[in-house]
Amino acid sequence: MTFRQDIHTSGIPVLCLPCEARRRGVCGALDPDNLVGLAKTCSRRRIESGMELTGEAQNVDSYSNVLSGVVKLSKSLSDGRQQIVGLQFAPNFLGRPFKVESSINAEAATAVTLCSFPRAAVERMMKASREFEHRLLKQTLNELDEAREWMVTLGRKTAPEKVASFLLMMARNIDSSLDAASRSASFDLPLTRAEISDFLGITNETVSRQLTRLRADGVIRIENARHVTVDSISRLEKRCGGGRERP
Repeated sequence: MTFRQDIHTSGIPVLCLPCEARRRGVCGALDPDNLVGLAKTCSRRRIESGMELTGEAQNVDSYSNVLSGVVKLSKSLSDGRQQIVGLQFAPNFLGRPFKVESSINAEAATAVTLCSFPRAAVERMMKASREFEHRLLKQTLNELDEAREWMVTLGRKTAPEKVASFLLMMARNIDSSLDAASRSASFDLPLTRAEISDFLGITNETVSRQLTRLRADGVIRIENARHVTVDSISRLEKRCGGGRERP
């Protein structure tokens, strides 16, 4: 379902006032006039888990801010196999400007809320606002840094360290209450055990065994098979292969 709202308060569209993409995402780079202009083209929609957002080699006609939920990015091989290559969380910008066709598959790993804009509107805004263009570049560079870190995880870390690193990524990106001072986190796993094993390059059995070990050691608690609580972020960081565990 899509909707728009063009009522303004203090120069900022009412719909944008509580939006995390305005506070922490790319829209935070826009002044009120540019924000109003972009908001007039936007539509919001809720996508159920498992639904495709963008297909590989599909024409790109819009971009989106992820407002809630987790998006799974994957690449397809010629024989039909798929590899998960990344995850995107709120308030990430979803899309690759200046590219006619998508080079990846994007799927809702959980129920996802998107705020979408026509491609032409975003590319016009990049020309109109240098700060908006800078914010997009910064997110792209952050994603490049994260991809390099993940290469280390996949290429050099042990299976226990891989599972711990995955959980730490979830804790830092899904729990909106987590900040630099937080020492705990709580979240629902956005991927199945099979998807986690695919993402980490290990077997389902290894994923389950390592989760059981972390739970037995008191590093995490798991309820209803999907809800994870981390009582001590520092202990989880220690399991990722670096840092010193604190009580």
